Parts: sequence; structure tokens; C-alpha cells
Amino acid sequence: MDKDVSPHLALPSNPVLLGGENRSGTTLLSVLLDSHHDLVVGPEIDFTEPINLGPHILAVCDLMDARDSRLAGRTKDTVDPEWYDGGHFVVQCERFGLDRDDVRSLVISLMAERGTDLSALEDRCLLINSIGEFRREQTGARRWGLKLQRRIQDIGTYAAIWPQAHFIHIIRDGRDLTASHFKTVPDWGYRTVAEAARGWLEVVTRPRHAAPDGRYLEVRYEDLVTRPRDTVERMLGHLGLPWDDAVLHHAEHEHALFDNPWGHPAAEAAGKPLYTGRNGRYLQDLTPGEIEEFERIAGKELEHLGYDLSMPDPESAG
Repeated sequence: MDKDVSPHLALPSNPVLLGGENRSGTTLLSVLLDSHHDLVVGPEIDFTEPINLGPHILAVCDLMDARDSRLAGRTKDTVDPEWYDGGHFVVQCERFGLDRDDVRSLVISLMAERGTDLSALEDRCLLINSIGEFRREQTGARRWGLKLQRRIQDIGTYAAIWPQAHFIHIIRDGRDLTASHFKTVPDWGYRTVAEAARGWLEVVTRPRHAAPDGRYLEVRYEDLVTRPRDTVERMLGHLGLPWDDAVLHHAEHEHALFDNPWGHPAAEAAGKPLYTGRNGRYLQDLTPGEIEEFERIAGKELEHLGYDLSMPDPESAG
């Protein structure tokens, strides 16, 4: 759970907050929805990680402007650890379509209003709200959206902060997700099957137990790529938005993430038309033993979500 937040903080915005385990298709989902004429939806912004979102972020902007060597790289191995989270935050804001001066202006304005260094969760959420509203007004959209990513686990906290928000949780077959972690993001993804299975279980099961009635929707990645029209219609119905054909042609439209990917691991794939090639990749990329281990730990939840098991005896999954 994130840091404590004031129960009195309730923001009037109505964002679309997306969640899911890493490598579940959250970036694709954000780009699809960003194609809708009523929405401006960005990728993740890790707003809980930096020391604060006030003086620290202003200092980061200055270091970036000066091309300081401490922020010269893009990974934790090449960036000074003191500045990595702050630098990553600014890069993520740029992926959402803000420039550094926009970030500075919003931070300075909120610091003056709050009289704080923007380190408490409520102040951090206020800045995210300011960022979202800035982009909404800038683009003329009706609503803004952002990826909460794994923070969807704390949906109760964010549902209270944004009482008019809608949440969409994209879920992917955990075995394919494990294969993607092993093959695509070995530097920061899950390293073992057991770690992946338990992490996946935590993210896919916790939100539904704390989700606010009528404001939470689960969709499967596999349904999005195999039955996109039906799946998108469900999401737009959940959001109370009209149909827009542009959502099914996301790769043909402009998106801030494509203009400023800055090494985003899913930007290139999200820029391609929908395809099903990644479904069932675990059958080639994981060993039979690895598949069995995942299903032994998370088999019941796989079945609950409608995924077929590979193990010959489903009763052994648990």
C-alpha cells in the first residue's frame, strides 16, 4: 500500500486509470484509448518513487537541461542512483506529451498552492491530476487517462482520491507474461517462475476485491487482440463514451509516446496493428517444467480467468 492519504482528498476530475501487471498489454491499451477523440491517455508515470515531486523534480529538470552526466543514461546502471527515479519521472511526463517547462510550471504552481515539497501521496496525486488536466485542456479531450500499472492493487486508495474515476484492468495469461519477462525484459523483469506466478497472482486478484462498484472493469489481453471490436465496445460502454473507429486504427494516429518513446520497452510493439502472435508464446519459450511450476502455483486463477491448463490433472493446480 502506498503512503497514507488524507481521507478528505477527493479530486473532481474523472480520469480513466489503467492497471495491470508489467508486460500485460497496458501500453497497447493506453494507446488504443488515446486514439479516441474524447480521450488523451498517457503511459505510466511512477509518481510514488522519487524523493518528492517538488524541489527534487525541479533539480532534475535543471540537470537535464545542463546535460549533466549524472542523468546521461537511461537505465539504473548508467544514471546516478540519487537521480534515477526523478529523471525517470520527467522522462515519463515527456512521453505523455509535456515538455520540461510544462513540468516545471506545474510543479512550481502546486508547491506554492500547497506549501509543501510534494512528498505526501495526496500532493503527488494532485500533481498527477494537474498533469492530466493540463493535457486534457491542451488536446481538447473530455477526459484524461494514465497507467497506474501494478498500483491497480491499491485501487481503493485511488478510487477514494478520484471518486469519479473509472478503472480498466488488463489481464494477460500469466504463463505468456512470464515468458515475456524472461525474453524481453531480463534486466528488470521476473527472474524465476515462482516469483512471476506469485507476482501475477497478487496483481490479478487483489483489485477486484477492493474495486468500487460500477467503476472497475477487467479485460483480457487475448480478447483485445482476437476480438478487438467487442472488447473495445465493452470498455467504451464502461466509460460512457461513444464508438470511435479510430480506436481500432491506433497505429495510424499520432501519439505522444511515439514522438518521445525515450526507450519505452513496449512503444514499438504498441505502434503496430493488433496481432495475436504473442498469444501462447509460453508453449515455445517456457520448458514443460516451468509451465507445470506456474500452473501448480497459479492454476486455479488461470482457470478462473478462462485460460486452459497444460497440466493433465487440473486438480493438482492450487
